[in-house]
Amino acid sequence: MKTTATGALVFVALIFILATWGKNAGLGGWTGYVAAAAEAGMVGALADWFAVTALFRHPLGLPIPHTAIIPTKKDQLGTTLGSFVGENFLSGDVVRARLHALGIGARLGAWLAEPAHADRVTAELSTALRGALTVLRDSDVQAVVGEAITRRADSAEIGPGIGKTLDKVVADGAHHRAVDLVCARAADWLVLHSDSVMDAVEGGAPGWTPRFVDRKVGERVYKELLRFVTEMRDMPAHPARGAIDRFLADFAADLQSDTDTRARVERMKSDLLARSEVQDVIASAWASVRTMIISAAEDDRSELRLRARASLLSLGSRLATDSRLQGKVDGWLEDAAVYVVTTYREEITSLISETVASWDAESTSRKIEANIGRDLQFIRINGTVVGALAGLLIYTVAQALGA
Repeated sequence: MKTTATGALVFVALIFILATWGKNAGLGGWTGYVAAAAEAGMVGALADWFAVTALFRHPLGLPIPHTAIIPTKKDQLGTTLGSFVGENFLSGDVVRARLHALGIGARLGAWLAEPAHADRVTAELSTALRGALTVLRDSDVQAVVGEAITRRADSAEIGPGIGKTLDKVVADGAHHRAVDLVCARAADWLVLHSDSVMDAVEGGAPGWTPRFVDRKVGERVYKELLRFVTEMRDMPAHPARGAIDRFLADFAADLQSDTDTRARVERMKSDLLARSEVQDVIASAWASVRTMIISAAEDDRSELRLRARASLLSLGSRLATDSRLQGKVDGWLEDAAVYVVTTYREEITSLISETVASWDAESTSRKIEANIGRDLQFIRINGTVVGALAGLLIYTVAQALGA
C-alpha cells in the first residue's frame, strides 16, 4: 500500500511535468487545467504523507515538533486508554445493564438442566475437591480442627445443657431402658460370679471369726444381693428405681443451677480435653473424613456425586422456570460484578497503562503501523485524488473569473 500511494504521487508528478512542458510548448489551454490538477494532487499527496508518517516517526528523520506521535506519546496514550476503559466499560451502571440484558440466571438454568452438563459440572467439582484435599497438609488441617474443637468446647459451658437434656430424659422415662439393662447385666454377672462375691465377703471378715461363719455370711450377703438386683430387674415399681429417678432429677437440677456442681463438670471437661488420647482422636477425625470424601469424589456412583448431580439438575430446572429465582441470581451476579469493577477499577485500568508503558516505543509504533497502516495509506491516495480535483476546481474558477 505504501508503494501504491507513492506510485500515485509519482504518477501525478509525471503528469505535472508533461502538462507544464505542453503548456510552455503551446499545445493548448487544456494543459493548464491538467497541470493545475496534477500540482494540487502532488501537494495533497505530500501533505497526507507527512500526516501519516508523523504518527509513527519523524518525517525524513527531522525532529519536527508534534511528529512521531505514537512513540512519543505512548505512555500518555496508555493512560488515556486505561481511563477511557474505566469510565466507559467499567462503570457500575454499564456493567449492571449489560449483565441484566444477558439474563445469566435463565441461561445458566437451561444449561444445568441438561444431564450431560450436570455430569460435567459434577466431575469438575469432584476433581477440584480432590485437588484441594491433596494440596492441604494433614498436619495443618488437624491442628486447625483440633484447636477449633478445643476452643469451642472450652468456651461453651456444658453443665446446663447436660442438665436440661437429663431432665427431659428423666421426665420422659427414657432412662428406664438403661436401668433395665444395668439390672439385667448385674443379675447375670452375680449368677456367673457367685464364688467371687462370697470370696470377697470372706476376705473382708475379721481374722478371729471361724471360717464356716465367714462362709455363711458370704452366702447370705450374696443371696441378698442377688435378690435385690433380681427384684430391681423384675419390678418396675421397685423403691430403688424410684431412688434412681430422684437422684437423676436432683442431679439434672444441680447441673442447671448449682454453682459447685457446674464448676466440677467444667473442670472434668477441661481435664478430659487436655488428655492426649482425646486430642489424638480429634486429630485423627480429619484423616477419616478426608479419606471418605476422596473416595466418594473418585467414585462416579457414590452417594456424594449422585446427590450433587441431582442437586444441580434440580437447581437447573428451577432456574430455567422460576422467574423469581432467576432475578435473585441475576441480582447476586450483578452486585458481585459491580463490586469488583468499582472496587478494583483503578487496578484494572492501571494494568492497561502499565502494560502499554512497558512496551518498547519503536516496536509498538511498528506493530500499530502494521495493523492499521493499510487504511492509513488510503489517506495518502485519497489526498492525491481529492487534491487534484480541488486544484482543478480552483484553477477552473480562477480562469472563469479572469475571463
